[in-house]
Amino acid sequence: MPNINPNIHTNDKFIIIKNTLYKILRGSLKWGIHSKFPLFVGKHTNITHRNSIFCGKNVKFESYSEIHGLSTHGLHFGNDVTIGRYTEIRPSSYYGVGKIGYGLEMGAHSSIGPYGFVGCSGAIKIGKDVMIGPRVSLFAENHNFKNESVDIKYQGVNNQGITIEDNCWIGSGVIILDGVTIGKGSVVGAGTLVAKNIPPNSIVYDKRDKVIRKR
Repeated sequence: MPNINPNIHTNDKFIIIKNTLYKILRGSLKWGIHSKFPLFVGKHTNITHRNSIFCGKNVKFESYSEIHGLSTHGLHFGNDVTIGRYTEIRPSSYYGVGKIGYGLEMGAHSSIGPYGFVGCSGAIKIGKDVMIGPRVSLFAENHNFKNESVDIKYQGVNNQGITIEDNCWIGSGVIILDGVTIGKGSVVGAGTLVAKNIPPNSIVYDKRDKVIRKR
C-alpha cells in the first residue's frame, strides 16, 4: 500500500485505499503476465499478448492504458514502474501483419505520464529513475522514401532504436525520433522535438518564445 500523506482527510484516505485495492485485485486477475506481486492494473486497461510482458514488483498500469505485448524481445518493466492513463505501448500491428517489433525495456523507478505513445517497433531502452511527462511520444521507426517510383507505403521501414539513459527528465509534449540517445542526467524541456543525440547532463529546449517581429 502507498504511504499516504497524514494530512489527507480520512474520507479521502478511504477512497485512495479502496481504489488501490481494486487495482491490486485487477492485477492478480491478469493471468499470463510474468510479474512479481503486487501488480496494479487500473480499470479499462487493454493488455494483450501477456506472455511477452515481464514486470517487477509494484508495476502500475493506470486506467485506460494499452499495453500491446506482441514483440520479438518482449516488454520488460523494472520495479516501481508507472505507465500513465491513456498511454499506448505498441511494438507491432494489432493484427500481427508485417514486421513484428522489437519491444521495450524500462528500468526501475521510471514512469511515463498520461497520454504517452511508445512505438517500440525498434528497440526502446529507458533507464532507471527516468521521469517522462504527459503526452510524450517515442517513435523507434522511420519509413523509407528514397525511391520516387514506389509509393512510400510499400518501401518498408528501418529501425535504429531509442535510448534514454538513467536519471533523465522528459517534459510534457516532447517528441523523440528514431536513432536518438538521450544521455544520463539530461533534461528535455516541454514541447521539444528530439532528432539528434543529447550528451549526458544536458538541458535541451525549443526556443518557442523568441520574438519574430513587433507590431
